[in-house]
Amino acid sequence: MTSTSLPRAGARERSGVAPLLNNHYALLQVVLFWAGAILLPLGLVVIVLGWYGAANTPYQYDQLSYLVSGGLLGLGLTFVGGFLYFGAWLARIANDNREASKRLGDTLLVLAEVTSRAAAVAESGAAAGSVGADLGATPVTVGEGATMHRRDCSLIAHRDDLVPASASNSALTICRVCRPTPL
Repeated sequence: MTSTSLPRAGARERSGVAPLLNNHYALLQVVLFWAGAILLPLGLVVIVLGWYGAANTPYQYDQLSYLVSGGLLGLGLTFVGGFLYFGAWLARIANDNREASKRLGDTLLVLAEVTSRAAAVAESGAAAGSVGADLGATPVTVGEGATMHRRDCSLIAHRDDLVPASASNSALTICRVCRPTPL
């Protein structure tokens, strides 16, 4: 069994040496991800180094410099790294939504094409007249039944006792599934 995919207008293969070269959104996502992946742990390391320096000096003025340089700088790096991770996540969501919109547009184009072909076939059949009349649309009843169905109705498809409905049977109820047009 072969799988078919929908055609995409202007789609190119993304294989090769530089798949991110012309894809700015994916490049932005990768840059944000790696910047966050570097800055977040680096900020945590700077905080630990500031704590270690402040813990191992007996002088309060040295502890304050370790607190400012290690603690605040590390906290800033951690926050910036976290925001860059968040930005990478948002860039990925935006890229996924963009791809989904493209797939939806392609699907709608295929659906419009199929619908227009079906309309053209129906129009050509109507122009040909009653040569290709739809026999499934002929109203029938089942035996002595009181309900009028189309011949191709799924409720009576298995029955062998179908009788054509005549114009004089105005007391027949119309099937709610197939909704035949009375004669």
